[in-house]
Formats: sequence, C-alpha cells, structure tokens
Amino acid sequence: MHNLKEIRKDFEAFKKAIQKRITDVDFTKLKTLDEQNRQAIQEKEKLEQQKKDISKSKDKDLFEKSKSISSSIDKISDDQKKIKLELDSILSNIPNIPHPDVPEGHTEKDNIEISKTGQIPNFDFKPKSHYELGEKLGMLNFDLATKTTGARFVFVRDKLAHLERALSNFMLDTHILNNGYEEVSPPLLASENTMFGTGQLPKFENDQFEIKTEEKTGRKFLIPTAEVILTNMVKEQIIDKKKLPYRFVASTPCFRKEAGSYGKDTKGMIRQHQFYKVELVSVVEQNKCQDELERMTNCATNILDQLKLPYRKVILCTGDMGFSAEKTYDIEVWLPSENRYREISSCSSCSTFQAVRMKCRYKNEKKEMEFVGTLNGSGLAIGRTLIAILENNQQKDGSIIVPKVLRPYMNNLEKISSN
Repeated sequence: MHNLKEIRKDFEAFKKAIQKRITDVDFTKLKTLDEQNRQAIQEKEKLEQQKKDISKSKDKDLFEKSKSISSSIDKISDDQKKIKLELDSILSNIPNIPHPDVPEGHTEKDNIEISKTGQIPNFDFKPKSHYELGEKLGMLNFDLATKTTGARFVFVRDKLAHLERALSNFMLDTHILNNGYEEVSPPLLASENTMFGTGQLPKFENDQFEIKTEEKTGRKFLIPTAEVILTNMVKEQIIDKKKLPYRFVASTPCFRKEAGSYGKDTKGMIRQHQFYKVELVSVVEQNKCQDELERMTNCATNILDQLKLPYRKVILCTGDMGFSAEKTYDIEVWLPSENRYREISSCSSCSTFQAVRMKCRYKNEKKEMEFVGTLNGSGLAIGRTLIAILENNQQKDGSIIVPKVLRPYMNNLEKISSN
C-alpha cells in the first residue's frame, strides 16, 4: 500500500509510474478524496480547538454553542470516515511502483531474457509429457483425484512420491546449510489481515480458498504460498536493525483457485489447485533490496544447476509483474514435451510495499523510522521440478534417471521404472 505523503510530493510522477503497470486507477478520484480527507481533518481540528477554548473560558452562555460544535464534529467525523474508507479502498488496489530497471511492457511477450544455462537434451525418440510418463509408470493418477476431490488435483504415488519428498528435503538442506536460511514450519491458514499484508487481499480474493470456521475471530484462508505467512512473521513490529537480514525458508503445500486460468494447462501438474513449494523470504534494510534479489535468485538457480536441468532467467516487464513486486526475475525450466521454457520460480523484490501494509519498521543510523524491504522467491516449486526431471531425464523405455544429487535422499536409487 502506498504512503499518501509520498504520493503528494509528486503526484504526476506517481501517476506515470503506476500507469506503466497497465492497471485501471481513477487518479482524479484519488486526488479529490485525498483533498477532501485532509480538509475534513483540518475542519475537525479547528472545531475541536474552538470547543477546547470554550471549555477553558467556563462561560455558561457559550454552552449551546459548544453543543452545536460537538454536533458538527460528529458529522464531520462520520463523513471523514466514509471518505477515508473509499480512499483506502483505492489505495489498497494500486500495485507497487516498478523499479527503474524493469522494462516497460504489457504482457509476457515483453519480458526480456537475461541468460540461458544448461544443455537441452537431444532425444532419439519423441519425448513424452510428464503426465504420460507418470501414468505409464502407474505413479501419477489424475482420474482418481478427480473422483475423490475434483479437477486440477493428482495422486502422486510410490517412487514419484518419494522423489517429490526427496526434492523438498534436498532444497531445504541446500538453503539452510549452504545459503543461510532459517527453516520455518508455519501455519497453513492465514487471517484476512495477514493476506492483506502481502497483497493477496482485497484485489485477488477470487483466487483464494476461504475456510469456514466456527470461531468468530475473522476470516481465514488457506495460504496460496508460504510467502504470505513467512513475510507476516514481522508484521506490526519495530525490528532491531542489527538483526537484519532475516532469511526464512519453508516447504509447504499451497492452495489456489487459479480463477483467471480457465482452460489453461488443464492436463497434468503444471497448474494445480494444490501444489508443494519451497519458499524463500527475506526481510532487509530497504536500501539492500536489489542486492538481496540477486542473491535470492542465485540461490534458486543453484538448485537447477545441481539437478542439471536446463533453464533461462527472465526479467518481467511492468505489465507482467505480480501486484506487490517492484522487480521480478522468473526462472523458466525447459520442458521437452512442450519444446519451450516454463516458469519454475519467481523471485521478487517488493521494496517497502508490503512493509507499509504490515506496519513493519526499523530505526536507521540516524534513529529515524524506516519501513523494511521484503523479498520472496520459489526455491523451487516442487511439482514443476518433478515435471522437469521426468521430462528431461526420460529414457526410451519410459524409465526416469534420478539426478545424482537426489540419490542419497532416495536410498541411492538410480532409475525409476515400473518394474
């Protein structure tokens, strides 16, 4: 959420920056409501001072005037609350300002490739899709999941379930032991306020799974990503600067309705309502966000390097970034069956955008309050990494070579086959 004081400093510059995000914002209404809100506050303060002066004078003849002033204060307060609600509603739906490094563009077609890494496999047979391979192995079952739960779910069984668990453990060990992240096992439910803090609400409410509870303690949602719960670990806090940076990692299931993806990736595990992901979150001094973004992205790509999977790194354009991001790198892994790269990780700097919403600050060297910077990234998406291993490591007979780095996590199994 944006700070109105900062917006007022150069409203036209703010307007120009947000327009790059390809989003509909009524800037005229925003400016008018801000002016009305400030005017109401000033009028209220003026009347409160008059009432205070009357009270000090102890003049009984001014009693009726004092009552009239109180009535006016109440009316202005009611009007100001309505204005403020409307103002906050607009502000809470405006995305983050893009970083100057971010290329302007409308869609994913305008994203810019930074680099390519790894060798694309050259098969002497037509490569199968992950779902064909998994079903032939008898270890992926989409039909059964549809019967028990519904579309966009899957049963992962036997050695592929073991591979899924191995991936999670390998990624966690790497990020904890080599990259300095603190492991967290977080709640999988988030409150409405927590979802607001990282930007999932109110704008993306239709994509969330809300849970009905008997408790009257507010709305609860299944986490769409561990970013939500990990980032909010610092909400409503004043952090000792000496303790920064915080770096958290968690492996959790994630839940999304995929409301805006009707008809997309209906086959296989690419776009599921439930999926597993190892999430990285950093909380840093706000001037260190860009360095931390490079570090986080390298932590994610290192996983793919160790798995020997081909991938590319892309910087997202202004129109394709997530709501809370100021700058995002997507890491896309090669999928032979589609003959193209597909996203496997998204690493983003959010600058102070989420911190303002969460009310998380620290004192700088001058003892002045500043909002922290927050970052998040997949390190990596487990399901999509499983897909990439199946497709890139498939053999002509339908078996799958287990990457060497994962074998210690799989009882030294070298190959997955139906035998």
